[in-house]
Amino acid sequence: MGRGARKPKGFTDIDGILLLDKPKGLSSNQALQEVRYLFKANKAGHTGSLDPLATGMLPICFGEATKFSGYLLDASKSYRASCQLGQTTSTGDAEGDVTSETPVDVSKEKLNRILAQFLGSIEQVPPMHSAIKVNGQRLYKIARRGIEVERSARIVEIHDLKLVEFEHDKLVLDVRCSKGTYIRTLAEDIGNALGCGAYLTDLQRTGVHPFDQHRCYTLDELKSLSEVSADKLSECLLPVKSALSDFDDLIVDQNSTALLKQGRVIQGDFSVGQGLLNLVSENGQFIGLGEASADGQITPKRLMNTAR
Repeated sequence: MGRGARKPKGFTDIDGILLLDKPKGLSSNQALQEVRYLFKANKAGHTGSLDPLATGMLPICFGEATKFSGYLLDASKSYRASCQLGQTTSTGDAEGDVTSETPVDVSKEKLNRILAQFLGSIEQVPPMHSAIKVNGQRLYKIARRGIEVERSARIVEIHDLKLVEFEHDKLVLDVRCSKGTYIRTLAEDIGNALGCGAYLTDLQRTGVHPFDQHRCYTLDELKSLSEVSADKLSECLLPVKSALSDFDDLIVDQNSTALLKQGRVIQGDFSVGQGLLNLVSENGQFIGLGEASADGQITPKRLMNTAR
């Protein structure tokens, strides 16, 4: 997760999650810093980088929400991808130089048949222009020196792949996929399977689970709200617990709450299954994540700092 810089004077502790509609041209970290300064937040980080050319949903965690950002990093993502058929580039997207050109002779029937082959578990070789480290060095830094190194294929999951538009040498796809999926690579692989090559021309992240149906805010909207009041700006934040909506809630009494906050394991007649749970006190306060075992024990895993 990208981290905010040292806290400037006048900044405060803020907890919550902002869904930013990242603009084209900014890195995820640049967008993070702009948002952090608007909110005057002591601590902030983003979950799941977007390339500068990509737009769309970038969850930004403030304060205590950063403790749970890993669950957003692991979440499935949704994208709208625009692709150019008949050409390949050095980077797999519009930033690179054209490296090959091939006539496009693709029917809609063939395209749908090829797309169906990419559903489910597939292998992907990470692109050279990515942030993955090989021997301690980021691949994109190696690529800038004109060097290509061998990369191991990874298994990713394509949950859904829908054709939105197709016109001769241009196509638009809606993709829902697992973490770690490179949409650039998916576009290239589809182009190779079609026999004409392809590269990514535009990419918008449309959702990050579990926030697929939530509203995103642009930087311009946030700047306008910040000029009205800090309260108006804070209304854009989702509660920390919203990142953990896949887990069931467990209501715990006052004594158990005190024990959990001390890092103690509690035992009780809890009608819950095994696994992670949202721990919630009787007054509705989110305490953090716990893990239930088969024998009814609840172990605190990651807790909110509710004392500050």
